[in-house]
Amino acid sequence: MVEAFDDNSNNKLPELKLDTKQAQGFLSFFKTLPNDSRAIRFFDRRDYYTAHGENATFIAKTYYHTTTVLRQLGSGSDPLSSVSVSRTMFETIARDLLLERTDHTLELYEGSGSNWRLVKSGTPGNIGSFEDVLFANSEMQDSPVVVALSLNFRENGCTVGLSFVDLTKRVLGMAEFLDDSHFTNVESALVALGCKECLLPSESGKSTENRMLCDALTKCGVMLTERKKSEFKTRDLVQDLGRLVKGSIEPVRDLVSGFEFAPGALGALLSYAELLADESNYGNFTLRRYSLDSYMRLDSAAMRALNVLESKTDANKNFSLFGLMNRTCTAGMGKRLLHMWLKQPLLNVNEINLRLDVVQAFVEDTVLRQDLRQHLRRISDIERLVHNLQKRRAGLAHIVKLYQSTIRLPYIKSALERYDGPFSSMMKSRYLEPLELWTDDDHLNKFIGLVEASVDLDQLENREYMISSSYDPTLTKLKEQQESLENQIHKLHRQTADDLDLPVDKALKLDKGTQFGHVFRITKKEEPKIRKKLNSQFVVLETRKDGVKFTNTKLRKLGDQYQQVLEEYKSCQKELVNRVVQTAATFSEVFESLAELISELDVLLSFADLASSCPTPYTRPEITSSDEGDIILEGSRHPCVEAQDWVNFIPNDCKLIREKSWFQIITGPNMGGKSTFIRQVGVNILMAQVGCFVPCDNASISVRDCIFARVGAGDCQLRGVSTFMQEMLETASILKGATDKSLIIIDELGRGTSTYDGFGLAWAICEHIVEVIKAPTLFATHFHELTALSLENASDDQQKRIVGVANYHVSAHIDASTRKLTMLYKVEPGACDQSFGIHVAEFANFPESVVALAREKAAELEDFSPSALSLTDTTNEFGSKRKRVYEPDEMSQGVTKARQILEAFVDLPLETMDKMQALQELRKLKDNLEKDAENCRWLQQFL
Repeated sequence: MVEAFDDNSNNKLPELKLDTKQAQGFLSFFKTLPNDSRAIRFFDRRDYYTAHGENATFIAKTYYHTTTVLRQLGSGSDPLSSVSVSRTMFETIARDLLLERTDHTLELYEGSGSNWRLVKSGTPGNIGSFEDVLFANSEMQDSPVVVALSLNFRENGCTVGLSFVDLTKRVLGMAEFLDDSHFTNVESALVALGCKECLLPSESGKSTENRMLCDALTKCGVMLTERKKSEFKTRDLVQDLGRLVKGSIEPVRDLVSGFEFAPGALGALLSYAELLADESNYGNFTLRRYSLDSYMRLDSAAMRALNVLESKTDANKNFSLFGLMNRTCTAGMGKRLLHMWLKQPLLNVNEINLRLDVVQAFVEDTVLRQDLRQHLRRISDIERLVHNLQKRRAGLAHIVKLYQSTIRLPYIKSALERYDGPFSSMMKSRYLEPLELWTDDDHLNKFIGLVEASVDLDQLENREYMISSSYDPTLTKLKEQQESLENQIHKLHRQTADDLDLPVDKALKLDKGTQFGHVFRITKKEEPKIRKKLNSQFVVLETRKDGVKFTNTKLRKLGDQYQQVLEEYKSCQKELVNRVVQTAATFSEVFESLAELISELDVLLSFADLASSCPTPYTRPEITSSDEGDIILEGSRHPCVEAQDWVNFIPNDCKLIREKSWFQIITGPNMGGKSTFIRQVGVNILMAQVGCFVPCDNASISVRDCIFARVGAGDCQLRGVSTFMQEMLETASILKGATDKSLIIIDELGRGTSTYDGFGLAWAICEHIVEVIKAPTLFATHFHELTALSLENASDDQQKRIVGVANYHVSAHIDASTRKLTMLYKVEPGACDQSFGIHVAEFANFPESVVALAREKAAELEDFSPSALSLTDTTNEFGSKRKRVYEPDEMSQGVTKARQILEAFVDLPLETMDKMQALQELRKLKDNLEKDAENCRWLQQFL
């Protein structure tokens, strides 16, 4: 959803001012532009921007929410729709197009008349040329990644060659793997990498397989960019990489030779991003092998179901896991690392425990935590500053910010040195020793010395970034000349005031401007007093309301000399700034390593702050490998739900135990908390594997390699996919991609089709997961018949026996007198055979007549009467079986009696009896039935 944006404080649009000649020239140029439906083109008119044609209509409708802002350019029958945009509004639109949406590219043109040239172009994956616009007033929260795919289809599946480039961090990566027809692995990789754009060969989108791939890209919010097949080549790739990548060419050659299809994809990326065209890229990239098995795999459905990342529809920041956990202090670095960690949870038990050790140290030492957070707040975005240094876009302001961050490091070191808790040796090796190395006289202390010697730090209070005049002899000499000339000019000012008999500064002022340089100025009121001298000894330059400006030969000469020295001084300053920036760039590697360490500290401090500041503190989970241990969450809570002001959260236990309750079927009423419960288990496991404490009283977690979630579904009419089809596609991904080391969360499967079809599918899927996949699973359902799966646990027939299925239900209470349903939100053992949908309809204030009819129809369809619901017991919680189990003898006796009564009723000569006689006979039959039912429970159900 795009908000309505106010343009300027007075909501006034910039006026499009073009004379006829300019308009005709522009129209002729505009017609020559190639047709590109994705490109949004802006034209820089110096004070404002314009967009034209379909772009103008799009901007008017999307950002102004009205077409009244459109103006027509040109006369005649075919004028061009145009819209003007202020600089502030342009920044807003650019941020939305490149950071939020993934359906447009952005182009910026400069020029005039019919001469315009493209100066900047950007896509959601390649925002480099617009970084100054996008992040002028905001932090960079995520670093976009471009992926290229080279696909090779075979009978047994598809081999995917994947390459990616992160242009912000200057990282290139390659991977190769087999995938299924739903591209489950591709989707996981796109999510983990934070991909915004994907390159594919242009003719590949026509086949059925590639339509499935396009669906996967759409689900992940990734822009598809088609490139010529000839660009997916490996010719000269090793030589090209040799220029870009740090270090020698041998490791690059070895890595590339280990892949069959990924190098072609990498070749397309280098061509698309034009990396070789920018010499600042040379020797600054790293190339690495990317493995799908390095991190927990999460697909787009799981990311949505667990609310991992922020969404525009979130009511507040605590609606998402990222918003809740983001308590970072640094300017942008910490946020980006948290973003990446949430998409790449760890699998290695030792690495997870290392993070948890640091979090525990910060949780237990409040003083350390508060000290570090205080110092981190003053750390700038070192990553971005270094990026600007390497791209040669940095100035003195960037150097000063790096300096201000560097001088905070001794305070961070001191705080860490004071820690003497149980993890002190680990903290020393992980953080203290690297900090000591980087801040010695050969590294950042040398950088501090450079800045303090070269930059005039006294001018920072005025927000002026200048080289200190004492840094260079030439600059010192020029500064002295400048000051000498300034003194001579002020002396001349005083002499002239004396000659004209005017008080200095009050009547005779000394001005300096761009048009005339140094001039004298008097008010129009004073002018008649000195008119004679003014005309004979001075040259009047300008007469305006604010006074008369004039000069003489001496002032003009001194002013010219001053201007010449000033230009030389500025030129020398510029040259020295470039030299200082180049010298500072040699510290890039140290700053990159420092940025990694500081941002890691920042995120782990954020975890500790979250764990200790919640009303109910979080606990450290015990982590075991995926082959051993169970998943035990005692008193678990959903972190995002409990953070809402209006919620008093009721904790629940979840015990997924191998061979006992590894597969849990959860039944219960709508609104009873089933969905929240199964999601909170997934969220707790994800948080633990990211390295954070979890909202539980106690937690023991067996590491999961993947979380699959089938929770809720929406129609995708644009892709021709119904709700049920979407549900089946997501379930197919689970069945094909899940292993016994995954976690599966399924909510309401099979409700989008007929009851029998849906139940049949649900049963078959459950049985397949239990017997074939053997992954821990939480299956919430209203198909109460599924609970019979757990009975197979106790089956004597070994072939039919199903192990590890347990039934749970969310409890509720019905008041017998008012029939009111109260949700208790507790998950308890055992099955439930009611959903209480009609009660929920009452909550929603359905008309009484509709509710009554619903009860009547439900009674007919499910063959039950209200008495069978045990509503007379006010203390009864649902969870007991509604349909009773009877002994065979009891049923046989009851059926015989019932048949006798029905035969007696059939034999009645109703056609010869009047109404009263018929009623009397019926009453006798009913009395006999009640008498027989006293000793037969089976007959009681008919009364």
